[in-house]
Amino acid sequence: MSKFQQDLSRKIKFHTRFFFRKYPALPYIFKWLCISLIIGTLVGTASAGFLQSLEWATNFRENHLWLIAFLPVAGFLVGLLYYYFGKDVEAGNNLLLENIHDPKEIIPFKMAPFVYVGTIITHFFGGSAGREGTALQMAGAIADQLTKPFKLDKNDRKIVLISAIAAGFGSVFGTPLAGAVFGLEVFLIGRIRYNAIFPAFTAAILADWATNLWNVKHTHYHIDFIPKLEFLPILYSILAGITFGICAAAFSKLIHWVSSVFKSKIKYPPFRPVIGGIIVAASVFAMGTTRYIGLGIPTILESFEKQLPLYDFALKMIFTLVTLAAGFKGGEVTPLFFIGATLGSALSLFIPLPFGLLAGMGFVAVFAGATNTPLACMLMGIELFGVESGIYIAIACVVSYLFSGNNSIYTKQKIGEAKNRRFENLNDKSFSDL
Repeated sequence: MSKFQQDLSRKIKFHTRFFFRKYPALPYIFKWLCISLIIGTLVGTASAGFLQSLEWATNFRENHLWLIAFLPVAGFLVGLLYYYFGKDVEAGNNLLLENIHDPKEIIPFKMAPFVYVGTIITHFFGGSAGREGTALQMAGAIADQLTKPFKLDKNDRKIVLISAIAAGFGSVFGTPLAGAVFGLEVFLIGRIRYNAIFPAFTAAILADWATNLWNVKHTHYHIDFIPKLEFLPILYSILAGITFGICAAAFSKLIHWVSSVFKSKIKYPPFRPVIGGIIVAASVFAMGTTRYIGLGIPTILESFEKQLPLYDFALKMIFTLVTLAAGFKGGEVTPLFFIGATLGSALSLFIPLPFGLLAGMGFVAVFAGATNTPLACMLMGIELFGVESGIYIAIACVVSYLFSGNNSIYTKQKIGEAKNRRFENLNDKSFSDL
């Protein structure tokens, strides 16, 4: 190498070091922009394919209702798949949360196809389940495969999984801001990892953009009338939030209790969804309606248009508890949207607020209480229903979060900061320890 080349090399190294000392955030931004771009593109594409498959499965089932009779057989096949080939990924969302707290082995990629197949089968044959669990697990399994090629350490893996959860949630519901905050908020109650803010928001926004590029349409909701912000409407919103919080706590407790009943009474796991499938299918045919199976989007939309009866939310809760506790795949969030929206609509019988507003408040507030993610749910309400409803949405989410108590649908969610003094001694414990 000539003297000129050596001098030039030294100058380049000097100016490079000087530049990065002056702008220390740039290497971090460049690194996570590249990783988030990959996560967002892959997860958004996966969510688009999943949503289209789910729409096809739902429409086919509704046009061929005899398929519901085969729900027990379908459950047995899903049970066999996970019992013999998927024990290491059966924990689902809790496996993601556990790895954020204490990263160990890379999440097996098979989690993505397993939960995809399991969820499509559940909906195709008439189970009552959601889609967020599938989106998050697919996202986590896909994103964690970047660990080796990018030589990521444990702290980087935590950020990758948070970003994956943000991308999966944001893309499957079309709410990237709520998705980003959900990823930051869900694993540790009361604390947020600020070093993951940039990757989480970037991945969520890019994933939503990628999903939209595939022309996947999300459901749109509309609240017709929002009252002026005054003392009485605020008081009524607090009362509604208390009800939503109690409902969220009840769902969280019941899902774990019903799961324990299935596990204690039926020792061979593949038989659990068989029994659950028999209960759900028999109930559907006995009632003569498919209103309480699947995602239930038509009923959710209906809750914004008219006052619904009180039993709608209770029946959806029962169908969902049996489906998921028995071992079918999917998620709890969209059923929680159904439960909250229909409960809110029915509350207009007693609370003098517009049923559309109460439906919107319940839609996000029950979810906020069941997952302990009030900030994400506030943003979701604003993204879905508009900023005009923001104050009422915020009141309902905060009150529901407080009144849901020490409960969660995720057993591996940890308590970083207790909600109040009564729970201060529970800091840094997960719900599986309580």
